[in-house]
Amino acid sequence: MHGCVLIHGFTGSPYEVAPLADHLAARGVRVYTPVLAGHEGSGRTLRQVTWQDWIRSAEDGLREALSACDPVDLVGFSMGGLIAAHLATRYPVRRLVLLSACVFYLNPRQLFRDVAAAIKSNFGSGYSKDQLRRYVDKVSKTPLRAVVHFRRLVQVLRADLARVEVPTLILQGACDDLVEPRSAQYLYETIPAKVKEVHVLPRSKHILCHDCEKDEVLRLVERFLLAPPASPSSGNPGANAS
Repeated sequence: MHGCVLIHGFTGSPYEVAPLADHLAARGVRVYTPVLAGHEGSGRTLRQVTWQDWIRSAEDGLREALSACDPVDLVGFSMGGLIAAHLATRYPVRRLVLLSACVFYLNPRQLFRDVAAAIKSNFGSGYSKDQLRRYVDKVSKTPLRAVVHFRRLVQVLRADLARVEVPTLILQGACDDLVEPRSAQYLYETIPAKVKEVHVLPRSKHILCHDCEKDEVLRLVERFLLAPPASPSSGNPGANAS
């Protein structure tokens, strides 16, 4: 049975990838959405875990999938994208999808200031009220220690990108408010996989699976995971950009 492991982002939850998980499950894929250590539903807090614990949590979910499914694909959102790329170099996964992978991220403090300004302007920023609420929760609940571990994870796992050889799909929102959009081109140029694509969604912010172009996200991922890529990429990221 075809399996897929979807890994959420820093301070997030499987909610971030839920529309994609549901979409793949409806097409017969067995979906796994592990909760990273210290995150909502894991039984621990961010003050009790390290960046290595986040990797182990995702790794446990992948091992479970590999024991029950063949083939297995990996999808990673934001910080989960770097974790997914790291695991793709160590386990026999078939394909890799990176959603808003956080190679270059904006200053979290600036993000929080932007959110506060959006609230004062009566939600006139393009965020939904639910997205704003979740960001505000991050302001109040994310300990500095966890931010330090997040930065360390990015620093360490970025080196693994140059060892990713499985077919890879890269999706990035041009209006991302947390990860710099140039991350997508960096990923495309650094990952040596012979089959790879990059698509920049012109109106999307960070949480691609819940944003205004989510139908296009679902379409692109479904095509990539459920149909074989036609051929190795040409080497020009602009040729594959949406």
